[in-house]
Amino acid sequence: MIVRIVKMEFEQAKVDTFLALFNSTRDKIANFEGCLKLDLLPSADMPNLFFTYSIWKSEEHLEIYRNSELFKQTWAKTKVLFSNKPEAWSLLHPATNT
Repeated sequence: MIVRIVKMEFEQAKVDTFLALFNSTRDKIANFEGCLKLDLLPSADMPNLFFTYSIWKSEEHLEIYRNSELFKQTWAKTKVLFSNKPEAWSLLHPATNT
């Protein structure tokens, strides 16, 4: 399993736009084949900083999602809201190592 963490910092005036976009696509992403979990985590001290935390069955499932029309359309609408370049990490889920 793969854990994917994406750090996103938005222009403060565009946070509500991002939240509306996330809420409108969350179920589609969470129900995408291979997605086991999807959470949006806000920063405790920066109101314009968010992290997505998702768990995927495999790196292949994540790549299929990243090449999908759903991702392309969602990312195109999201990236114009950033105030800084996003950062992303793919990590092995602890259950993979046991």
